[in-house]
Amino acid sequence: MNSPLSLLPFLLPLLSTPLSRGASNETSATPLMSRIVPAPATSKIPVTDTYHGESIRDDYRWLEEAESPEVKAWTEAQNHYSRTCLDALPDRAKIEAQLTALYAQDTPSHSGIVSSPGRLFALKFQPPKQQRLLVTLTSAEDLASEQIVLDPNEIEPKGQVAMDWYVPSPDGELIAVCLSENGSEDGTLHFFRTATGEHLPDRVPRVQYPTGGGSVAWTPDSRAVFYTRYPHAGERPEADLNFYQQIYFHRLGTQTRDDEYSAGRDFPRIAEIQLDTSADGRWLLASVANGDGGEFSHSIRETQDGAAWRQITQHQDAIKQIAFSHDGTHLYLRSVKNAPRGRVLRLPITAALSEAQEIIPESEAVIEDILPTAHHLFVSDLIGGPSRLRQFDLNGKAESEVPLPTASGAGGLVDLAGRLLFRQTSYVTPAAWMIYDPATAEVHRSALFNTSPVDFSDIEVLRDHATSKDGTRIPINILRRKGTPLDGNNPTLLTGYGGYGISQRPGFNFEHRLWLDRGGIYVVANLRGGGEYGEEWHLAGNLTKKQNVFDDMAACAQHLIEQGFTCSEKLAIEGGSNGGLLMGALLTQHPALVRAVVSHVGIYDMLRVELDPNGAFNVTEFGSVTDPDQFRALRAYSPYHHVTDGTAYPAVFFLAGETDGRVNPAHSRKMTARLQAASASPAPVLLRLSSASGHGMGTALSERIAQHADVLAFLFDQLGMTTDSP
Repeated sequence: MNSPLSLLPFLLPLLSTPLSRGASNETSATPLMSRIVPAPATSKIPVTDTYHGESIRDDYRWLEEAESPEVKAWTEAQNHYSRTCLDALPDRAKIEAQLTALYAQDTPSHSGIVSSPGRLFALKFQPPKQQRLLVTLTSAEDLASEQIVLDPNEIEPKGQVAMDWYVPSPDGELIAVCLSENGSEDGTLHFFRTATGEHLPDRVPRVQYPTGGGSVAWTPDSRAVFYTRYPHAGERPEADLNFYQQIYFHRLGTQTRDDEYSAGRDFPRIAEIQLDTSADGRWLLASVANGDGGEFSHSIRETQDGAAWRQITQHQDAIKQIAFSHDGTHLYLRSVKNAPRGRVLRLPITAALSEAQEIIPESEAVIEDILPTAHHLFVSDLIGGPSRLRQFDLNGKAESEVPLPTASGAGGLVDLAGRLLFRQTSYVTPAAWMIYDPATAEVHRSALFNTSPVDFSDIEVLRDHATSKDGTRIPINILRRKGTPLDGNNPTLLTGYGGYGISQRPGFNFEHRLWLDRGGIYVVANLRGGGEYGEEWHLAGNLTKKQNVFDDMAACAQHLIEQGFTCSEKLAIEGGSNGGLLMGALLTQHPALVRAVVSHVGIYDMLRVELDPNGAFNVTEFGSVTDPDQFRALRAYSPYHHVTDGTAYPAVFFLAGETDGRVNPAHSRKMTARLQAASASPAPVLLRLSSASGHGMGTALSERIAQHADVLAFLFDQLGMTTDSP
């Protein structure tokens, strides 16, 4: 049985090369929130597991039992303790009022746009409404044409019903919508008439769950759908009910018990299926992810009755995306095989993959997305964070570039009858949907744009680089007020993610104004594990190379200190989900590097994460304890197992959701208990466990505002950010 002392062999390499807190010209104000009031005591009930001959003790395994009375009582006590600490801060109520007022002034924003004959569909976020609406427009340049199809706020006024996704029928007359409750992402498929909003009687359960998501595709006659389906109770053991996603077929007006199986019995246990159809509805494509690690296979069939599926690609083919040509005769494939930054292939729709021809070779940019239209092929690139848009003919020739502002982001490509609609973003300018006309090579703003309730004209963005432990240059994006002195004394919030090939692209958030107005600096790091420089950048930060991500983040923090932006007493870090794992690794590996840590819906026990339903989907990204080499890598950084008694840890604020199907909130419960027992510093360790949210998707606006108010109040207190900061 391991005692805490047995962790020393893993910690010694870290302790032998400590990172300096850095110099400060000013002593931070003493936080009002400290551990004067002790945290609730947590019982230790030791359990020992053996992995590859190594015994590992877990004192807080009992906190994994979410439904036990003891865990419910413990959670209530922790929430009460956190509320006592947070509500005592004089700024807390003021911050929530500020955020509420800003959202009340915010303009509506549109996302998830789908083009249909004669109309556009979009999800509309319109504060102070709690959830997004589903609307139609006749044009992206005519807001007056907007019509509401579905308002979930009328179904449940407190915002506990959310739309996970929607798909219009080919004729645009009907819409399939996945609805879930309390941020759970446990979705049921509903159908509505576009013109009237009439709710049809069909209900298709189990189409969506956080483990593998969900999807639907219509037949050409708009009378039936192919859909993803999880096993129903009794079809598989209970432990497998959120696995083995398959494809079924439903005709409107029939009973779901009569729905037909279509495909998926040979798919992986951790399959994640995305369905898509050609513009004419003739062809159906199933993109099947092998969990979350970035491996895909693809199968295709005609939508007509009795057609057979044909597999086009396998995991080893390294095809990340397939798009139909406008006329449905060809497929365009985004490949990373022997081209980690991506290349584009073209394949006749009935041909084998061996007949695919390369039409756009790999370049210095990372290809993120492709969109074929009737006469052009548009390619969205990423260059370390900012975006580039290129236009080609359908054979990959006649290349030109769509004009974009410097250091901006571009995504959400939509075909508007040959013109290109895309969403343009930056750190200091609200997002706008832009229209590019190939005939004139000009870009103009559509009517779908945001304005900000606050001004950012005094904010500048610096693009810098830190050098990681192995010499790799890591981009960092620094937002600050113009003229901010480099005196090592600025409150600074550093955030990162570093996983799944997900890129941290430029994006605007008016909430940052509250941070900047108190003299704060906001920093976004483009860490390995993401996709900013392609598949090599991703693979350099996953599986047994995950430690690179943590080294990158530590290097970014140290760089900010060394360059005079801040000091350790004025530095905080924040991240969520995989970024929450990042927070746990940083605070356990470098406890003296930062003053405060905020971690949302994080993963901390890396030896048991794969036992959760969604944890199994993450094995292709993190690895498995069943593999000796992967176990050693997981063991070496697992935050929960590297909390050391008697260490002066920084202030930590954990946030999690009770209905989270992506990351088990037990991770936050166990990490909170372990840190509260171990820390030798007076800094608080708080847990906010919400019963009204899950992983973040579908969370009501009021709950989001309350969470952010708690986070800002916590950080302002810990970093001494008073209202009269310069």
